[in-house]
Amino acid sequence: MSDALDQVFAALADPTRRAILALLLEDDMAVTDVAEPFQMSLAAISKHLAVLAEAGLISQEKRGRVKWCKLEPDGLKTASVWMQGFGQFEPVNLDAFERFLAEELAEDPVADD
Repeated sequence: MSDALDQVFAALADPTRRAILALLLEDDMAVTDVAEPFQMSLAAISKHLAVLAEAGLISQEKRGRVKWCKLEPDGLKTASVWMQGFGQFEPVNLDAFERFLAEELAEDPVADD
């Protein structure tokens, strides 16, 4: 569990990756659509997506010539279970997580990477 937990927290540590997760809360998106609001190369976005996929927070699938990204809400379960072990945290509520991400994005405009 330790490696999976490390990957989730490492993925969530980056503001660009948190912003990507916020985008994917809306719906599945093509990689090019995910990249659109960011001022960075498609290669840089692809690296961020790879980190999120490796952590189990998103999945990717190729449909024709287009690669699509989908949020995997169960990817946060490992972190949620770990935090519950301290008795101070409640299970991850995706609505609350969405509000948190929206607030983060409002405070921290997307920056170059």
